[in-house]
Amino acid sequence: MNIYGKIVASLIASLAICSANAQGFGEDLDLIYGGEEFVSIATGQKQLVSKAPAVATVITAEDIKAIGARDLDEILQTVPGLHVGRDEFYNPIYTIRGVYSKFNAQVLVLVNGISITNLYLGNRGLIRAGMPVESIARIEVIRGPGSAIYGADAFSGVVNIITKTQGDIQGTKAGVRAGSFNTNDIWLTHGGKLGDFDFSFTLEYGGTDGHEEIVDSDLQTVLDGLDSTNVTLAPGPVSLTQDYLDLRFDMSKNNWRIRAGIQERENLGVGAGVGEALDPSGKFAGTRRNLDITYHNPNLTNGWDITSQLSYFHTTQEIDSFLILFPPGSKLGLGSGTPPFTNGVIGNPEVFEDHWRFEASAFYRAFENHTLRFNLGFHLADIFKVKESKNFGLNSKGQPITPGDPLDVVDDTPFIFLPEDHRRNKHFVFQDVWSFATDWELTAGVRYDDYSDFGDTTNPRLALVWSTSHNLTTKLLYGRAFRAPAFVDTRNQNNPVAIGNPDLDPETIETSEIAFDYRFNFDARIGLNIFKYRWDDIIDFISDPPPETTKTAQNEGSQKGQGFELEVEWNPSSEFSLLGNYSYQDSEDRNTNSTVARVPEQLTYLRTNWSISSAWNLISQVNWVSGRERALGDTRPKVDDYTVFDVALAYDSSSSNWGVKLMMKNAFDEEAREPSSSFILNDFPQAGTNYFLELRYSF
Repeated sequence: MNIYGKIVASLIASLAICSANAQGFGEDLDLIYGGEEFVSIATGQKQLVSKAPAVATVITAEDIKAIGARDLDEILQTVPGLHVGRDEFYNPIYTIRGVYSKFNAQVLVLVNGISITNLYLGNRGLIRAGMPVESIARIEVIRGPGSAIYGADAFSGVVNIITKTQGDIQGTKAGVRAGSFNTNDIWLTHGGKLGDFDFSFTLEYGGTDGHEEIVDSDLQTVLDGLDSTNVTLAPGPVSLTQDYLDLRFDMSKNNWRIRAGIQERENLGVGAGVGEALDPSGKFAGTRRNLDITYHNPNLTNGWDITSQLSYFHTTQEIDSFLILFPPGSKLGLGSGTPPFTNGVIGNPEVFEDHWRFEASAFYRAFENHTLRFNLGFHLADIFKVKESKNFGLNSKGQPITPGDPLDVVDDTPFIFLPEDHRRNKHFVFQDVWSFATDWELTAGVRYDDYSDFGDTTNPRLALVWSTSHNLTTKLLYGRAFRAPAFVDTRNQNNPVAIGNPDLDPETIETSEIAFDYRFNFDARIGLNIFKYRWDDIIDFISDPPPETTKTAQNEGSQKGQGFELEVEWNPSSEFSLLGNYSYQDSEDRNTNSTVARVPEQLTYLRTNWSISSAWNLISQVNWVSGRERALGDTRPKVDDYTVFDVALAYDSSSSNWGVKLMMKNAFDEEAREPSSSFILNDFPQAGTNYFLELRYSF
């Protein structure tokens, strides 16, 4: 029996003893589950987290407030088995259970159940720049496959961000925050009545210079050695400036709801550089706009609960200031006799997308012990405009651009990096939740997707939930998921390195899990989830045969992984609470039989909340990240482990309209780094000690 079998056997035995002993306690179920959160992401209907047919985590607005988070990424790093890494732009990479990729397309992020995935990269877009938190009512996360419900890219996990409604705000609230790195945030929320309508509104605005930790060497450092030049900007600081505006609007009456949002990003720094060469002047910009209209009637006729929804999502990748891929004077490693790029190597790719969706779903409960779900949907994703200016590669006439040539605009020519195109998807979902015996529930579901470009795919799920006792739940879970090839994979062109392949198949993953949730009483809980998966048809860019110097996207990779996640919640008194989790994963590249690079083997998170008085709270949290290997052939030592400690002191009294919080992040100035390619020799440095002061007022 391997280590995971031993863990399962010992846990079942110990929990069985606890369960047998608990039978004599006589606690009422309301005492055991009275404070537990509900989750809807697992099946589309509200269920207790412990009873849901998935491994789920719910983070409420109160949790977010306790964490002292400014951004979505700071919230997600508290989820068991989820690590928030960084790419060269310092965009977040949500690594769940060792599933890692450059564009991080294997985690589906939803806002109010609607995907914000773009078509170009298959992720949240290059202009992510985070999401401020004041509009967030709760976040639901499932770890493991979700394609049987949500389709493409619900692969290693699904994150659903649920925004606030009138009932969550109730009145007017405002706040300001200021702190390190010239960071300033302001917000205003309002919830009330507008005639016969429930109405809510959130405005968030702010900006930051970002931390300016130093990169010791970059790719241009390497090229300088090849060309006998000295033009690198390293050592130098990363570029993490950002200005943002978020507006959200929610209105409802009876069975109807309309939601809209605008997210603007400007002056967005490029991190360690688009070409992994420092660029202090290049800046991105981007826009997200969303609108959805939903009709929900829970009692249309006897046994029927129906929902229909029409939604629109617009997203852009734009350039605020020219992107300098390599600095002025670079010769790109072509040799000392090559003329230099006197203005630097400049490339400005811009992408504009529209997404239209229609969903119709119904729950039917007239059959005894069965809840059936049917869902039909259509999605049209359209890259309707692509723009590019550059001073390398081929110009608008198809002629080679030589160093020193002026910037050339290749819009609406065959020589642009990505053609304008669209994708259509139709899908059907069937699910049955069958309570076939007392304390037993079987969820079986399947989703069929038909794509206009790469064909169809079918993804099933099975979940057996056993209420072993009134305080112990046992789950057996199986699911299959897929990741749709993005247009960067299938249509990338005129690129000196990476070429798309229109014949790609979707990536697939199959995951099996066993999960236990034991609640000693209202104040203490322990959970354990053990998983195993196999990931096939991984899309990677593979070197073409000589004399070609390009790489073309292929379904070449395969990976397997296993591990477990342990969660503990304990509230020994009304003045003190503790929440923690520990995760272990072991992932292997099946092609090379080597450990998967860049992903943490172990994660530990711990948070305490101490009520010093009725108005003052002291909150602390610790994140420990360990065991990140290098890629095969990378001779650098393993990435150093790190432990980051945050602390906050908060004043929040029911007798006062004011709230105050002082936060110190990375209090011990830990040198934390996220893994990079070998061109950024000492990895991507993270922020040192930083401080924020926050003031809130309720009108």
